[in-house]
Amino acid sequence: MENEAINNPESENTPDSNDLNFDNRIQLSELKNSVDAIKSELRKVIVGQDNFLELLIVALLADGHVLIEGVPGIAKTVTAKLFAKVLKTDFSRIQFTPDLMPSDVLGTSVLNMKSSEFDFKQGPIFSNIVLIDEINRAPAKTQAALFETMEERQATIDGRTYKFKDPFMVLATQNPIEQEGTYALPEAQLDRFIFKIKVDYPSLEEEVKIIASHHERKGEAPQAAINPVLDVASLADYKSKTQLVVVEPKIIQYIAEIVSKTRNHPHLYLGGSPRASISILNTAKAFAAINGRDFVIPEDVKKSLNPVLNHRIILTPEREMEGMSTENVIDMIVQSVEVPR
Repeated sequence: MENEAINNPESENTPDSNDLNFDNRIQLSELKNSVDAIKSELRKVIVGQDNFLELLIVALLADGHVLIEGVPGIAKTVTAKLFAKVLKTDFSRIQFTPDLMPSDVLGTSVLNMKSSEFDFKQGPIFSNIVLIDEINRAPAKTQAALFETMEERQATIDGRTYKFKDPFMVLATQNPIEQEGTYALPEAQLDRFIFKIKVDYPSLEEEVKIIASHHERKGEAPQAAINPVLDVASLADYKSKTQLVVVEPKIIQYIAEIVSKTRNHPHLYLGGSPRASISILNTAKAFAAINGRDFVIPEDVKKSLNPVLNHRIILTPEREMEGMSTENVIDMIVQSVEVPR
């Protein structure tokens, strides 16, 4: 053993994911504590959605947008509102409808009678946390208005570019069941969401807790039970630290192999893009950071795969008719790729 240590001097400095006593090169204790505090605050109102809450926090640290899919009445909108309040940030909500115009989202230029010049009046998209309710109800023209804002965090109106304040995060909801009066989101727009989170019905025990919690509030709004935890400056610091999390070359190779296999899998019509690979990398680093680690392990990558890929890959018509899901194919691919050691 002594000879091995001499021949491999780096072995003493290499963190072991099974050893909880390693010394982080990046101080992540404050970040982890803040994440735990955010979860605790949200659990005062949100019952049984721990995975949903964790994915929202990971997406925030990875600087991404989130598409939330679920039937009406399971607290998608409430969770987004409470999430914004916990973060001490500005919040705006946009209800998408079939007659919504791009100017209703971005803003418009208004003639100033005093100066005889046009002044730009910012739309609701100019905020920190933006909730878009029923995003698939607006037509393609309005959907296109989101492309630049989500990718480049800016809006160009009348030849002028307006930068958004940091942080900027879009939380969009859609109902997977009701199809009347909806428009399918184009693949290019779906690819701009770092996660698609599917929210299911609560269990019986969780529903009992939800009803009891509502009864105990005696008509008080859910927001009144939530206290702000994280400010903008701390969030910016945590994002910077998340980007510094160490990723070994074999982990990068692991991510690339998984995404590459989605592009030539017989069950898939469309595979993941390089943006999907980068999203897996960024969210895996965020998963590591919120668990107090400054290095990524394969389990962090596996946690990221379903929410990152499930809206980016498309099943072949035959497999879709058979009832297969994108999650089934992702599991097949993961099992076919060797886990790095």
